[in-house]
Amino acid sequence: MDGLLPELEVIRKDFPILERQLAGGMPLVYLDSANTSQKPQVVIDTMVDHLERHNANISRAMHQLGAESTEAFEAARDRVAAFIKAPSRDEVIFTKNATEALNLVANTLAWATGDLAIGAGDEVVITEMEHHSNIVPWQLLTERKGATLRWFGLTDDGRLDLSDIDELINERTKVVSLTWVSNMLGTINPVAQIAARAHEVGAIVVVDASQAVPQLPVDVVASGADVLVFTGHKVVGPTGIGVLWGRREVLESLPVFHGGGEMIETVTMARSTYAGLPHKFEAGTPPIIEAIGLGAAVDYLDHVGMEAIHAHEQALTGYALEGLASVPGLTVLGPRDAVSRGGAISFELAGVHPHDIAQVLDSRGVAVRAGHHCAKPAHARFGVQASTRMSSYLYTTPAEIDALVDGLHHTRSYFKVG
Repeated sequence: MDGLLPELEVIRKDFPILERQLAGGMPLVYLDSANTSQKPQVVIDTMVDHLERHNANISRAMHQLGAESTEAFEAARDRVAAFIKAPSRDEVIFTKNATEALNLVANTLAWATGDLAIGAGDEVVITEMEHHSNIVPWQLLTERKGATLRWFGLTDDGRLDLSDIDELINERTKVVSLTWVSNMLGTINPVAQIAARAHEVGAIVVVDASQAVPQLPVDVVASGADVLVFTGHKVVGPTGIGVLWGRREVLESLPVFHGGGEMIETVTMARSTYAGLPHKFEAGTPPIIEAIGLGAAVDYLDHVGMEAIHAHEQALTGYALEGLASVPGLTVLGPRDAVSRGGAISFELAGVHPHDIAQVLDSRGVAVRAGHHCAKPAHARFGVQASTRMSSYLYTTPAEIDALVDGLHHTRSYFKVG
């Protein structure tokens, strides 16, 4: 199949969990990478080595272990900055996940003064396909500040309806926040086009790149984003670590978020002054081991090559769409062409609840997701409460897609559908 990674079998050997056998001796077919990716041995080994040989808190420890830990932590920041082509390492802030990063931005904007201040009459624009973590913080912000929340609707094929972009993004718009790749519909959004319109009216652009960074080559400047966030556990890294990148001018204009150690310049009983970037937004002991693991993860992806990973995902997505089309009564939610979408494909199977589909597939070793995928508004737009979602990644094979399709045919027979 054109586009597949030529060293796919070698890559699969890097991920020890893929050799796992499940109950009944079924081999694991992992198709839930949009939820969390599996981890290569190098990430596991890097984290274990640090714990075994270099473990210490960073920045303030005046001993060899502290110096080694600090060096490894800051080297991870350098690696992440290079991976997303950030102009400066100081623009890379480590958080615990993308959700925290989005809440950091929304909350500090609520406290901001000057050009970034948001108040009555101002507007924030999001989209109907957002993950809840890119909806709820903006609802809270606009409720607290008396501003208005507006959003792009969706077309019938699961794309953003841009027909009213000039009306929706207008002189009252202060923030436009959107996903680059939908975790439910798989849609790849034209973020640079939307960012250009937002900048015409002086709005800042926040991009949730949690599904984009794992599978697309990312250049934060070229994307048009002013702030971009993603989470480590979807890029073959550990949980508990996220990234917030922001343009220096924006980050320096935002007030501090958490108060505590390391984010200060000086503290007296009367007042405090604050450290510069990136430490301004990294209060307290950070996720040290997790950041080091993330550094190893992006190194691994760089070694494979993001262009090659994207081509692999497109090839597998096209193959999956063809296979799913062979299942009677199955409806794909979102674009039907692989070029327009990422590796997550949500679908309905007439007459069978998504949870039942997932359980039957699991009995055959096939791991998929069932539910609303933290995207209830997008499901409501298409008149469904839940869906089943398969999602591939760089270690997925065509044979695993075949196992999914065979399992869906079996599911129809099991439930005696149609």
